[in-house]
Amino acid sequence: MSFAPFDWIDEEARRRSAAGLVRARRPRGAEPELLDLASNDYLGLTRHPDVVAAAAGAAHRWGAGATGSRLVTGSTALHAELERELAEFCGFEAALVLSSGYAANLATLTALTAPGSLIVSDAGNHASIVDGCRLSRAETAVVAHGSPEAFAVPLRAHRGRALAVTDSVFSVDGDAAPLRELAEVCRTAGAALVVDDAHGLGVLGDGGRGAPAAAGLAGGEGIVATLTLSKSLGSQGGAVLGPARVIEHLVNTARTFIFDTGLAPAAAGGALGALGLLRREPERAARAREVAAALFAGLTAAGLTAVRPDAAVVSVRAPSADAAVRWAADCRAAGIAVGCFRPPSVPDGVSRLRLTARADLTGEQIATAVATVAATAPRTAAVAVS
Repeated sequence: MSFAPFDWIDEEARRRSAAGLVRARRPRGAEPELLDLASNDYLGLTRHPDVVAAAAGAAHRWGAGATGSRLVTGSTALHAELERELAEFCGFEAALVLSSGYAANLATLTALTAPGSLIVSDAGNHASIVDGCRLSRAETAVVAHGSPEAFAVPLRAHRGRALAVTDSVFSVDGDAAPLRELAEVCRTAGAALVVDDAHGLGVLGDGGRGAPAAAGLAGGEGIVATLTLSKSLGSQGGAVLGPARVIEHLVNTARTFIFDTGLAPAAAGGALGALGLLRREPERAARAREVAAALFAGLTAAGLTAVRPDAAVVSVRAPSADAAVRWAADCRAAGIAVGCFRPPSVPDGVSRLRLTARADLTGEQIATAVATVAATAPRTAAVAVS
């Protein structure tokens, strides 16, 4: 009898292919070949000379890797400086840097809860939040998207430790969460509010200080923010911001901090360089929002169904998963890279193209992107139904 423990994978692959859900890696070259509206480089800093020089300088000084976990040899003076700068820039008491934004969400949700506690999570939250809820062993209530009233119901009914968690800007449609209202719901219920500001940092708030700062919540006793360094800051890594006692608790209890190798010095240096640049050029945040608004205006004028952006993400509806894949491929063939979101990445079952605005896009590039997306659109794109 043959031993074939992975034969089931072939059947899974056939099902994915039949559903039009096959994903593939596309290695890109060092030099851009396409007009990029697919990445999360909202401020156009990944290749900025100052940011690249800061990353290279950190690697030359500190080496290629962190050499160990943050509690062994992986914490450097560079990491400590980045934590101080992030906390000060975003308006929080303290910060903790981790290897990714994903790890930051897992750390926060697992360390601030326990069996018997409650997490209330928006239905549109990112996969890293979903996984953090699953790993936390807390009771989790998933509630209607963007509804403070829906958050209030399970929070009022629960006795004991509780927190609410939401993206500040949702990665699929680019809409913003009602943070002030959610914070009031949490205050009334005696619960903490965790805000994933991955898509808000660098785009929202005064000079890009993020959605909690824009909502007047930064530094609040019951407010914790997570973020990534890989989007507006053009680097890599993640962070948790909040009261100092919360950060110290994570240092001592968060497994994705304790047992993970520290962030590479080049990434920390690049993020610091980007923060310094954003301080010097705060107008980049407003420019990213302007580009998003221009993309939305052009796409809707062309008859496409798009979601009005609250930050730098512009979502355009597609009639089906297959149509979305073909549409993205046609854009690529025409020289424009766009994102393609299909089930199960979109829980509402509506496939989309996702365009990400960049502060360094010119008016000509915006016009080219709009014209290309419109020209390649499926005939039924204006009436997306699945």
